[in-house]
Amino acid sequence: MAGLQAGAPTPQSITVHGQSRVLEVGFSNGATFRIPFELMRIYSPSAEVQGHGPGQEVLQTGKREVELVDLKPVGNYAVQPVFSDGHDTGIFSWNLLYELGANQAGLWAEYERRLAAAGVDRDAPMIDKGGSACSSH
Repeated sequence: MAGLQAGAPTPQSITVHGQSRVLEVGFSNGATFRIPFELMRIYSPSAEVQGHGPGQEVLQTGKREVELVDLKPVGNYAVQPVFSDGHDTGIFSWNLLYELGANQAGLWAEYERRLAAAGVDRDAPMIDKGGSACSSH
């Protein structure tokens, strides 16, 4: 996974705001974004969320109150968050963090559309593969 494109903005500061549940990232081009933990969690680049190919995405619900319990650096190109629901397999490249920050309105709208299409709301418990409510993920 490439985390840096030639000339792409790189983080100059990363601050975890636990109380407001946002990750604030300041980039080299002057842009600063406050990315909600929930948005990061529902758009995690992990296979658990994205699946292994188009159409295999897993709609994430019940993540409004998710917290960031750790943020691990991954080389010089990414961070790996550990969320309070146990999810810890997504690696967020600098490019992905920039995209999440810059495109929040569109991403929230897409998430709302996917929720409506599935007939669930944002706070519904996750359903495991067997069809049962799942409290941990």
